[in-house]
Amino acid sequence: MSHNHSHAPTNYGRAFGIGIALNLIYVAVEAGFGLWDNSLALLSDAGHNFSDVIGLLLAWGGFALARIPPSPGRTYGWRGSTILAALFNALLLLAAIGAIVWEALRRLYTPSELPGTSMIAVAAIGIVVNTATALLFMRGRHHDINIRGAFLHMAADAGVSLGVVLAGIVIRLTGWHWVDPVTSLAIAAVIFLGTWGLLKESLNLAMHAVPPGIDPQEVQDYLATVPGITEVHDLHIWAMSTTETALTVHLVKPAVSNDDELLCNLQTELHDRFGIEHTTIQIMRAPATVACTLAGGHKH
Repeated sequence: MSHNHSHAPTNYGRAFGIGIALNLIYVAVEAGFGLWDNSLALLSDAGHNFSDVIGLLLAWGGFALARIPPSPGRTYGWRGSTILAALFNALLLLAAIGAIVWEALRRLYTPSELPGTSMIAVAAIGIVVNTATALLFMRGRHHDINIRGAFLHMAADAGVSLGVVLAGIVIRLTGWHWVDPVTSLAIAAVIFLGTWGLLKESLNLAMHAVPPGIDPQEVQDYLATVPGITEVHDLHIWAMSTTETALTVHLVKPAVSNDDELLCNLQTELHDRFGIEHTTIQIMRAPATVACTLAGGHKH
């Protein structure tokens, strides 16, 4: 069985820089139009979009910290910061969803004024800016939940902007003011579906759960079939970061032979079959029931 667990490409630093710059310019334009038109809606949306800049900064910070080399005090370096960044981004997205729903419900009971031409025009610019930024992270979203968090922020904002444009046009043509809040609620539901997966996965990784795409039973079965291995126990698989996986295990191998070659082969196979980059394998000669105090709850 083959798994694709690629490391995040180095050019994401540039992608984050471009995305943040584009969104800061857009926030400035939106706030400027809001002040010019005395539009509270535009000013509020500018504040919301600034929260997405914070989301990008969080993801970029996690990406940058993960590249700091290990030290005696932090033997894995800062790799785990990408998991924390993804978790915080999921929480930030949930807060944004709550704000969208709250405002939509308010407008259902108290219809707002007709969206102005400037608001529709600025929202159209937002579609372009947010879609372009989301595309910067589109490829990496499948194998790195930190990158997925950045992608979801931008895709969500593109959806919100699209909703403003469509609702504004429909209201102008029909006078149906309820279209605006209903569109917002529909967009919030779509964002929530993507965010829930991000929250669940990032929380699991933060709690050292087995990363998605790796079946621990498959790893267990593979190790148990290696010639010379009579027992496998104390198997642990967890995420060091959003792109790197670690494994520790005890293997019972009574016969004495070239263990260095075996360990090298196991390391290669675990990487190629399951995408596990960091392996620590302890080989024991005696059965675990005799020689290992960790065999109890972890023995298979």
